Formats: sequence, structure tokens, C-alpha cells
Amino acid sequence: MAQVGANMEYQEYKWAYSIMDSSKVSACLISMLLIVYGSFRSLNMEREARERAEREREATLLGGKPAPSCSHNSSFVPDVQTLNTMQALCFPLGSSVALLIMFFFFDSMQTLVAICTAIIACAALAFLLTPLCQYVAGGAAGAGGARACGRYSAPELAAALLAASIVAVWVLTGHWLLMDAMGMGLCVTFIALIRLPSLKVSTLLLTGLLLYDVFWVFFSSYIFTTNVMVKVATRPAENPMNVVARRLQLGGAMRDAPKLSLPAKLVFPSMHHQGHFSMLGLGDIVMPGLLLCFVLRYDAYKKATLVCQMGQVPGPRSMGSRLTYFHCSLLGYFLGLLTATVSAEVFKAAQPALLYLVPFTLLPLLTMAYVKGDLRRMWSEPFIAPNGKSGADFDV
Repeated sequence: MAQVGANMEYQEYKWAYSIMDSSKVSACLISMLLIVYGSFRSLNMEREARERAEREREATLLGGKPAPSCSHNSSFVPDVQTLNTMQALCFPLGSSVALLIMFFFFDSMQTLVAICTAIIACAALAFLLTPLCQYVAGGAAGAGGARACGRYSAPELAAALLAASIVAVWVLTGHWLLMDAMGMGLCVTFIALIRLPSLKVSTLLLTGLLLYDVFWVFFSSYIFTTNVMVKVATRPAENPMNVVARRLQLGGAMRDAPKLSLPAKLVFPSMHHQGHFSMLGLGDIVMPGLLLCFVLRYDAYKKATLVCQMGQVPGPRSMGSRLTYFHCSLLGYFLGLLTATVSAEVFKAAQPALLYLVPFTLLPLLTMAYVKGDLRRMWSEPFIAPNGKSGADFDV
């Protein structure tokens, strides 16, 4: 009887046990780590670019030439793209068009998609691995030492070689772990190199993507007789090795290369249920991550502004003990991801994660900004100080 009662209790609360599965815990922890790392990587890139610009300005002044003007924008950091209002409004529409193209024409373009994905993922992995290679090469010396090949240093070339090796093994084996490594590189790269300039643009982008996610997950099956989002995300692509083998009439391992599951998502295996994987789309990490990167930059700028105005570093009780916007948004992301996981277990169906992640990150942030009196500044020009100085005049 006790065994029967235990089984009944397990069935009743099966969803609660399921959300503690290792695959779901891994998805939550790794996604948060990627957002935190990508955000701080972006902040560090901005600081290094500002320091480099300051050194160049000092060298120019010492040479008797007029110093170049500086401003707090993405031009400080090379290869950074700042989204404007129009791009934020058009992004969900462009994503929908791309999704439909992949849905209808995937069979005819799958080899091209696999090749382009491998190239982009290789560059993203190199970006992710460069700090590790710089650390192994000797920290700052590895990062700013002599260039081994033109504009690239030895650690950067080593990271590119390592990334190319990972992508090559993925093409040969199609292993999910290598696909996850490529997906992690893409997440960190997008979070670090794409900037949201204001809370207004952030709100427009995330609200549009919420509607995009909800429509393609919940309502696309009524129009296309299948869940378009899930279909595209889980469809494997033809391995380019097989195509080459058929064209050259080769046999052996090349002809038997497995199909490739494209790194548009991260998959996490369960330790308790053999063959069971949890899946999280890269957009569910990158898009909230862009918001968290923005608020981290604003936290750093606000602290630097306060330090400049006070003329000294604030004590730990005045700054460190306060809940920052980044902490608030990161906590909201965790709660949103937890809610999405519970919903997926309760309804036994794929859920649009942004339906939960966007409100849980955006609404507390808007409320907190309103309460602290920063909402108006964050909404339009967050990095312009009241005295007219730009963010470049402060070291963040």
C-alpha cells in the first residue's frame, strides 16, 4: 500500500519532479552564465576601446595635433552594431520572413545553410575562445603583444584554429556537444557585439519578438498545419560531406556522414532519462541577454557618473548593497525561465519562452527605473549626463 501511495503521489507531482531534471537545470544555469559572460565581455570591450582612444588622444596632443572628438557610442568599439528604432520594429518581421523561407525552401537550400552556419559559428567560437587563448599565452601580453599575422595576434590565430577544428569535427560527427559549443559561441558573440541604445528600443524589440514567438509557436499550426517554429528548429540538414561524396562519387566515411542538427538551439541531455533532451532556442538567450547587457552598461555608467560627481569612490554600503538593474533583470530572467519550464511540463507542449522571459525581465526593470527616477533618462538618452557630458567622459 505504501508503494502504491508513493506511486500515486509521484504521478500527481510528476511535473514538479520533471522541472528538477538535470537537463532543465543545466539549461537554466548555462543560459544565465552565457548572458552574464556576454554582458561583461561587452562592458570590458567598451572599457578597453575607451582606454585605447584615450591613449591615442594623448599621443595626438603630445604630437601637437588636435585631438579627435569622442562620444559614448558604438563607434568606440569596433565591429559593434547598435540597433535603432526602425531596426527594432523590423526585426520580428524579418525573422518571420526568414522562418518562412526556411520552412518552405529548406530542402533545396539545406546544404548552403549548413555551410553558412559552419562559417558563422567558426567566427563566433573564435571570438568566444580568444580570451582563453590570451590567458594561456600570458594574460595582457598575449592580448596586446606583437601581431603574428597582420592585425591578428598569436592568441587570436590559435582561437581561430581551435574553433575551425571544433566545427570540422562537428561536420564529421554531428555530435550535440559540439553543436552546443557552437551555439554558446553565437550567443556570447551576439550579446557582446550588438547594442541596444535605450530602454525604448529594448522595449520595442522585445515586445515585437514576444508577439513573433507567440504567433509562430501557438498559431502557426492553424495556418500551416504544423508548428512552424518547432519544425524549423528541429529539422536536420544534409551534411555537406555527403553532397561532396556524391558529386565526386566517393565512398566510405564521407558518404556516411550524419545529418547535421543546426546550432539554432542548445540541447541538454538528461542524466535520469536516457535519450531525453531539453531544448532552448538561441533567441531565448540572446534577446533577453541584449537587455541585460544594456542595463549592465547603464549600471556601470551611473556608478561612474556618481564617482565623478562625488570625487571619490562610494563606499560599499552606498553602492554595493543596492539592488542594481542588472541584478533585477537577471533575477527576472531566472523566474521567467522557471515559469516557462513549469508551463511546458504542465501543458506537455512546446512553449514560446519569450512569452515568459520578456515580462519577467522588462516589467520589473521598468518599475524599478520608475521608482528610482531613472525611467525618463533610460528611455531615450541613458548615456548623456545631466551636465551635457557624454558617457565617454566617464570611465565605466
